[in-house]
Amino acid sequence: MAKRIGKAVTYFLLTCIGYIYLEPIFQMISKGIMSSADVINPSIEWLAKSPTLNNFKVAAAVLNVPGSMINSMVFSAILALSQTFVAAMTGYGISRFRFRGKSLWFVMILLAFILPTALLMIPRLIIFILVQQETGIQLLGTPIPQILMAVLGQGVNSTILILICWNFFNLVPYSLDEAAMIDGAGPLQTFYHIAVKLSASTVLIVFLFAFVWNWNETYQTSMLLGGSMELLPAKLSVFDGQFEGIANAAGTGSTGSYKINESYKMAATLISIAPLLVLYGFVQRQFIQGIENTGITGE
Repeated sequence: MAKRIGKAVTYFLLTCIGYIYLEPIFQMISKGIMSSADVINPSIEWLAKSPTLNNFKVAAAVLNVPGSMINSMVFSAILALSQTFVAAMTGYGISRFRFRGKSLWFVMILLAFILPTALLMIPRLIIFILVQQETGIQLLGTPIPQILMAVLGQGVNSTILILICWNFFNLVPYSLDEAAMIDGAGPLQTFYHIAVKLSASTVLIVFLFAFVWNWNETYQTSMLLGGSMELLPAKLSVFDGQFEGIANAAGTGSTGSYKINESYKMAATLISIAPLLVLYGFVQRQFIQGIENTGITGE
C-alpha cells in the first residue's frame, strides 16, 4: 500500500511539473486555431468555438515559410556541426593531454562564457571590420563571421558544449587510450576510434544544444548577418511590424483586411518552434541517454 501511495505521489508531482513545461505549448496550439471572434470572446479560454487553420496560413506568409525555415535549418546546422566538432576536440584535449598553461586556457574558456555577449560584441565587430578592410573580403552581412567564431570555439555557448565533452571524456578509462597507443594508434586515431565512437549519444546532445541555441540566437545574428539572409527567428522578431502589409498582400484566399491579434502571433510562434519539436521527437531517446552520460543530472 505504501509503495502505491508513493508511486501515485511521484506520478502526481511529475504530471504537475510536466504541465508547467507543456502549458505554454498547449496555450499556443489553443490560441493558434482560434478565430478573431474567439479571441475577443471573454467566455472562451481554451477551446475555440470556430477553430480555423487560416491563422497558420497567414502567419506562414508573413514569415515567408518555407524559405526562411530552410535558411534557418541550414544555417543552424552548419554552426552546430562546427561547434560540435570543436567542442569534442577541445574537450578531449583538455581531458587527455598535459601541457603548459592548461589551467590558464581552461580559465579563459570559462571566462568566455561568464562575460556577457554584448560586452564581447563590440571588440568582435571591430576585428571583423579591420580584417574586412585589410583583405577586401566582405565579412559583415555574410555567414562567415559566425562560422569563423564557431570554428574557433567562440560560438553560442561553446563553453558549455566543451565542458559537456570534457566531463564525458573524463569518464572514459584512460586504459583504452593506452591500449590503442600500444596498437600503434596516434592521437587523432585514438580520438576517433575510442573517444568519438564511445560518445555517440554525447555528440548528439552537444549537436542538439548547439542547433537549438543557434536557432534561437537573434542578437549576435542581427549584428553580424543583418538582413542579408531571411531567418525564421529574425522574421518572428519583426512579425508585428510586417504583419498587415504582407498578410494583406498575400491574401490567402480571403477578402477583407487582416488585423494582427493573439491568434496570428501564437500561430507564428508555433511555426517557429515546430522544427525543434520535430527534431526532438525523432531523437528523444538518444537525447535522454546523452543527458545521463554527460552527468548533467548531477549523477
